[in-house]
Amino acid sequence: MAQMNDELYEVEDMDADISLKEELVEEAKNFQESSNWNETQRELTNLKRRWKRIHYWESDYEDQLRDEFETALDKVFAKRNEVYKEAQTIKEGLVKRAQELAKAENLNKASKEANELMEEWKKAGHAGRETDDQLWAEFQAARDIFYQRKHEAWEQMHAQFDEAKKAKEELIERAKALKDSTEWQKTSNAMKELMDEWKNVGHAGNKVDDALWHEFNDARQEFYSRRNEHYDELARTREENYEKKKALVEQAAAVAQGGVYTRENTEFMKQLSNDWKKIGFAGREHDDQIWAEFRAANDQYFNGLKKMSEQRQQDWKSRMIDARNKKVELINNQKRQIERLQNDMFGLVSEATMADIQNEIDDKEDFIDELEQQIADIDARLGDE
Repeated sequence: MAQMNDELYEVEDMDADISLKEELVEEAKNFQESSNWNETQRELTNLKRRWKRIHYWESDYEDQLRDEFETALDKVFAKRNEVYKEAQTIKEGLVKRAQELAKAENLNKASKEANELMEEWKKAGHAGRETDDQLWAEFQAARDIFYQRKHEAWEQMHAQFDEAKKAKEELIERAKALKDSTEWQKTSNAMKELMDEWKNVGHAGNKVDDALWHEFNDARQEFYSRRNEHYDELARTREENYEKKKALVEQAAAVAQGGVYTRENTEFMKQLSNDWKKIGFAGREHDDQIWAEFRAANDQYFNGLKKMSEQRQQDWKSRMIDARNKKVELINNQKRQIERLQNDMFGLVSEATMADIQNEIDDKEDFIDELEQQIADIDARLGDE
């Protein structure tokens, strides 16, 4: 009876062990759909440990279950290796891209790509601890090179920012020193040179560059605003000068076209010229043209005055010559009369008559002397011409 009970208990124990093994086989098969390989690795190790703890009854069915269990495990590990291989391929690609990125010229653009690579690495999955460690070391080494270069570039950039800041602060002081100048053209050229220098200085960093620009530009605009006010006022003055000169042209033209060459008109024309000189510049656009009009009116008047004066002089000269000729003729006539009187004196015996004739001759000679003096005066006046 006791032996039968022992055998019965053994059968029950074997059935229980077989049931446990069947459960482990199903659990192993279920792990084929796993994606968490770290957890799966631990669970599979636990499964194998639990399998070993179950008594082996040396039955064919147990051997079948063992084969199914090992086959299930092999499939899980095969899938894991496939996933690991895929992750390895991805990570090797990321390592290569990271190594290329470490040599990038555009560090700002490369920084974004470096962050993207890190995100891709996190999503790549596991390739096995040993492979993961090796690939991570290579990946991180490339990243370290990149970030070291970026840090060095950052330090260099900030050194350049400091230099640019100092240079721009100096340009600001120079602009401020010029902003109150009234040497408009000279200072405009100087401001342009400062602007060219500013463009060549480079960036001083986002924190200060805008503020520096506003300070620099405020000094420039203060000068340009004053310069524009000056030129606006200058333009108004020149327009006023233009209107004044137009009025003088109209007055000069009216006198010139009148053709009346009096002393009063001549003095008036001279006064217009004096007034013209006092007015000042009328602008490049108008000044030459309005001056030509004024000069033409003056030329017209004074050319007419000259012609009139020349004609008057010619008329006077003609009158002088006529008067001289008449005086010469009168002298010749007096000389002929004197000659006749002298001839008449011959044969006269009356002293009284001779005295009368001599008196008449003396009067004529005195008259001749007077005429000759008048001729000499005329010749002198003609000689002065």
